[in-house]
Amino acid sequence: MLACDVVAPAITGKQTRKPRAICVIDLSFTGWFMGPQVKEKAMRVSRRSEVDPFIVMDVMEAARAAEAAGRHIIHMEVGQPGTGAPEAARARLAAEMEAGPLGYTVALGRPDLRAGIAALYDEWYGIDLDPARVVVTAGASGAFLLAFTALFDAGDKVGLGEPCYPSYRQILRALSLEPVGFQTNEATRFQPVPGNLRDDMAGLIVASPANPSGTMLDRAAMAGLVEACTARDISLISDEIYHGLQYDGPAVSALEISDDLYIVNSFSKYFSMTGWRLGWMVVPEAHIRVIERLAQNMFICPPHAAQVAALGALSPEGRAELDGHRETYAANRALMLAGLARAGFDKVAPADGAFYIYADASDHTDDSLAFAAEILEKAGVSVTPGLDFDPVRGHTTLRFSYARATADIEEGLLRLQRFMATR
Repeated sequence: MLACDVVAPAITGKQTRKPRAICVIDLSFTGWFMGPQVKEKAMRVSRRSEVDPFIVMDVMEAARAAEAAGRHIIHMEVGQPGTGAPEAARARLAAEMEAGPLGYTVALGRPDLRAGIAALYDEWYGIDLDPARVVVTAGASGAFLLAFTALFDAGDKVGLGEPCYPSYRQILRALSLEPVGFQTNEATRFQPVPGNLRDDMAGLIVASPANPSGTMLDRAAMAGLVEACTARDISLISDEIYHGLQYDGPAVSALEISDDLYIVNSFSKYFSMTGWRLGWMVVPEAHIRVIERLAQNMFICPPHAAQVAALGALSPEGRAELDGHRETYAANRALMLAGLARAGFDKVAPADGAFYIYADASDHTDDSLAFAAEILEKAGVSVTPGLDFDPVRGHTTLRFSYARATADIEEGLLRLQRFMATR
């Protein structure tokens, strides 16, 4: 039992001490050897915190546990390059760390990095981009937090073409926004079209190349979406984090069509810097100060060390190394398309870009979560169930990543073929 009393202060001359509390813990009811028994009430949690888990992260943990138990696992589950940051990125960071401490930067990111990113838009798309419109962020995830907070109010509806990156849905919910999923299909290359828009939508998120499908929008399709959103006063956010990883033609940036939208990109995929947690946005000129105020208060600044490394990645030496990675992905893609077909996964989305194959597994399962667990257990290959990306049809789909070394892809495909042949 806990009992407290307040003892009046002693008065000495002109100084008066504050009252002090004396608390006594009565151990008689519990026994000294058990300690006091305190009944605790669980701290409340908000309703908006009740988001779904990111299933691929749970799959990664299951694969890690299998490896810890001594098994050799081929990783086809996570969208993470098997390579690290380019040598030029590491060298640039080492040099700056020797030169002095890396303190806070300005909230929008180092000016030299923003200028470097702006130059990339000239090289890739022929766009003369004002570096002031570039906002460096704590990963693409930080960019989505800033974008959703800047553009939408609680209760607003934001459209998502499914299948899609699952964290869109969960971040929106955590911000008291309402994700509005709609089904895309092979006829539209699993991409949104103007006919999917609704008058009650405040926003639309589009990704090209897309995760998990790998499909891309050509210029006409992108322009159609931009024009339809403008006509309905729908804020468009274009997720372009897989730009630089395309195989059958150039990727189109929404910024080629209009300045009145948000672009999100990242140093994680093409730049092979997933764990550095660095991304960027391009925003309309009128939104720069809006984003700056939010970034100052939510993040202070992006990780400084990651910004330095990104400058090295953008260098000619860094870019040459990264373009070599793309050649590896292209070879892996060809292996994967042929090897998965031999394993019985011959119905796949057009793999235009990124490093994924999204396969219809309905001939083999109606429970992709259990099927992925079975593949991990019996074949030693880790893959992602489609439920992460499509809550309606994802129980019959799987996503395979070919971002690892070619030898791993070859071994994983052999394991899958043997497993499927005896299943």
